[in-house]
Amino acid sequence: MPDNQILTLDQMRRAEAALIAAGTPVQALMDRAGRGAAHWVWRMAAGRAVTVLVGPGNNGGDGWVLAEELRQRGGAVTVVEAHPPRGAAAEAAKAAYRGAVLGREGVTDGVVLVDALFGSGLTRALAGEDAALLVRLAHSHPLRIALDLPSGIDTDSGAALNAGLPDYALTLALGAYKFAHFLMPGAARAAEVRLVPIGCAAVAGAAQVVTRPVLSAPPVDAHKYRRGLLAVVAGAMPGAAMLAARAAQGAGAGYVKLVSDHPMWVPPDLVRAGSEAVHDARAAALLVGPGLGRHGRARSTLAEVLAAAKPGVLDADALMLLDPDRLAAHHRTAPDSLVATPHEGELVALEHAFGLPSGGTKAERAQALAGAAGLVVVAKGPDTVIAAPDGRLALAARAPSWLSVAGTGDVLAGIIAARLAAGAEPFAAACAGVWLHGQAARLAMVPFTAAELAGAVPAAYRAAL
Repeated sequence: MPDNQILTLDQMRRAEAALIAAGTPVQALMDRAGRGAAHWVWRMAAGRAVTVLVGPGNNGGDGWVLAEELRQRGGAVTVVEAHPPRGAAAEAAKAAYRGAVLGREGVTDGVVLVDALFGSGLTRALAGEDAALLVRLAHSHPLRIALDLPSGIDTDSGAALNAGLPDYALTLALGAYKFAHFLMPGAARAAEVRLVPIGCAAVAGAAQVVTRPVLSAPPVDAHKYRRGLLAVVAGAMPGAAMLAARAAQGAGAGYVKLVSDHPMWVPPDLVRAGSEAVHDARAAALLVGPGLGRHGRARSTLAEVLAAAKPGVLDADALMLLDPDRLAAHHRTAPDSLVATPHEGELVALEHAFGLPSGGTKAERAQALAGAAGLVVVAKGPDTVIAAPDGRLALAARAPSWLSVAGTGDVLAGIIAARLAAGAEPFAAACAGVWLHGQAARLAMVPFTAAELAGAVPAAYRAAL
């Protein structure tokens, strides 16, 4: 879907060039962007004064259009011109504006600041005078909106090119989402991101935003095995596996077994089985890693799971023990059927195990690991990236920061494993799992524990029906 794609700077430029080549003038694209953005600014301003900080490029031109649209609607708007426009379209947009204009030394007491200084394409730090102007205006305006991208953020990596940049209540992605809208630290600069379409076509191979999955009730002739039997393999610390199993029960699996050869208490709606359950022909998926441990039987347990050659999720300790040779043996029997869910430390360990560098953006690293290891990789954290061996890539909107508590990764692994057991292919299972995990965090009462998060998974599932 064009409205769901995430484009690099180069892809965005080519998409705009295609529109222009097809007969849409630059000025028309600027009008679409500026007027579309004005819709959101008008709503947020709610009659309060707006200051638009404009720069020299097309982003500044979008700002001139936005300001004139607000003025025509009856809004109180002032433009602060940091630089005169460069380019015919931006000059025309300035000429069409009929409102108040201040220079960079001007003083304005607006409530809402629109940052149209520099959008996508900036590759070097803001000049000192530009950074100082942006910070000064940000301090005097309690509500801030970034046009396309916050000025001073790299488009493709999300890196901050300057220290001390302001944050924003809203960022308006013009034409398409950019990687900086999802990757840290850039993603932390905006509480919300909204798309302003300008007519870009779908770009082949573009990354996608993780969106709400389309789930459904079980068919009328369903039974527990047809809905999916998931075996969750416990280890030295069974509590983590228990969390994953509880989450899986709320994420659509028909039957969840906790696999352990050691006697342990389980709730009445959860079955404990011995290690032979890993090879049960009825098991649709396996999950190993939460609480597995890294010593004793942990390595042989992981080898046994891989030898079963079933769809599965590798999480936590399993990722630290992963043997590329055993993984290759699994792939020969059941290729493209595993999901790995590393956090940053585990991602580094996997890169080392597979001979990969740790440089590049998180998206690039996830794609490299997915290709080298033949895994769907869910590189989780405050910015979560999902990469498939075939090149598919998805990025998730920021989930609540309350997820930064022990055990929530086990819950995510259980949700993804449940979707695998229910028959979803690995990349789709991973995307659905990440969305359900974030939605559960939005629905849970904060602050929550991992167990309370697992308890909110059924409500998240209902939200996707």
